[in-house]
Amino acid sequence: MSTVESDVVVIGAGAMGSAAAYALARRGVRVTAIDRFAPPHAHGSSHGRTRIIREAYFEHPAYVPLVRRAYQLWADLERETGRALFRRTGGLTLGAEDGVLVSGALRSAREHAVDHETLDAGEIRRRVPALAPPPNTVGVLEHRAGILFPERCVEALRAAARRRGAQLVIEERVLRWDASSGFVSVTTDRGMHRARRVILTAGAWLAQLAPGLGVPLVVERQAVHWITPRKHPERVGARHLPVTIWEYAPGCMFYVIPDVGDGLKAALHHQGATVEPDTPVAPVTHAEQAEVLALIGRYLNDAAGIVSESATCLYTNTPDGHFVIDAHPGVPEVIVASACSGHGFKFAPAIGEALADLALGTEPAVDLTPFRLARFGALTSNPRLHL
Repeated sequence: MSTVESDVVVIGAGAMGSAAAYALARRGVRVTAIDRFAPPHAHGSSHGRTRIIREAYFEHPAYVPLVRRAYQLWADLERETGRALFRRTGGLTLGAEDGVLVSGALRSAREHAVDHETLDAGEIRRRVPALAPPPNTVGVLEHRAGILFPERCVEALRAAARRRGAQLVIEERVLRWDASSGFVSVTTDRGMHRARRVILTAGAWLAQLAPGLGVPLVVERQAVHWITPRKHPERVGARHLPVTIWEYAPGCMFYVIPDVGDGLKAALHHQGATVEPDTPVAPVTHAEQAEVLALIGRYLNDAAGIVSESATCLYTNTPDGHFVIDAHPGVPEVIVASACSGHGFKFAPAIGEALADLALGTEPAVDLTPFRLARFGALTSNPRLHL
């Protein structure tokens, strides 16, 4: 069995892994990125035709510097590859004023001076005729939000990494790794790789490849839908409808992404079933389609037509919903990233850059303290205590 020598091996080459490979290759590092499938693919979390990028980050203000860096790097990648990866549409977060979504978005927007407006229900209806907010709805409108095209993004990252000298290995399954020899040996179903550092960005398969992480990772099946409106399809096009996230009940959210050629995209955020990543993913049911159509019928005007297509993706959730970006406990040669919990894709180039920094022993440009494993050392009933 031959052994491939690299400076860094990246295990899992979807959005995060491809971004890490690109960031390392830009610095002249010998990097090999391995994926069990052939990215971009529909088996994990780096697909779906359109994804949201937003800056008034309701999850926590700590994400805002990271997403701002990601905006810069996506733009750099567009210039380098000549591919359109981002479309600006504006973004709305809607719900009760004291809800998790609106209060969190306003906190981030105010702490980081994000360009935004606060709208009442009447102003929302006037500006966005597709939306039908109840009277007490508050909206946070941010002007720089928009759409990323995930398959195109992953292709661009991989093409740019390859041009810089990265070795991209597809359809090769990593079986195990070992760091007892001073190097990290990675055994696959096709051979052996050896490197000074390994970056684990395996998404739903991370728990299998990092069993000593000490943090439970739960994989959640999500259903997404593309809807053909009953009438006025132009209202849900990208010229008229911002990307929108709606807290329709306390802690319960759905989102819509405007039609850019495939229909209005809509889905619940979380609320999916726990699954094992190696088990065939159950197809989307009529009941799941009906649940989303009912929300569209309630909160959007004339948009609850027919579901033209549905698909699934996987959320890999940490206990507190926040990322893990850190060295593996006890194995500093192995860097682990679970930039996950259903909101990670937009950050990919910034996280790839940070992972390259960690692997090379340099200080990341963005503060990663909130995403360290140490915060799980004393989990309490308030898992967000450390952020």
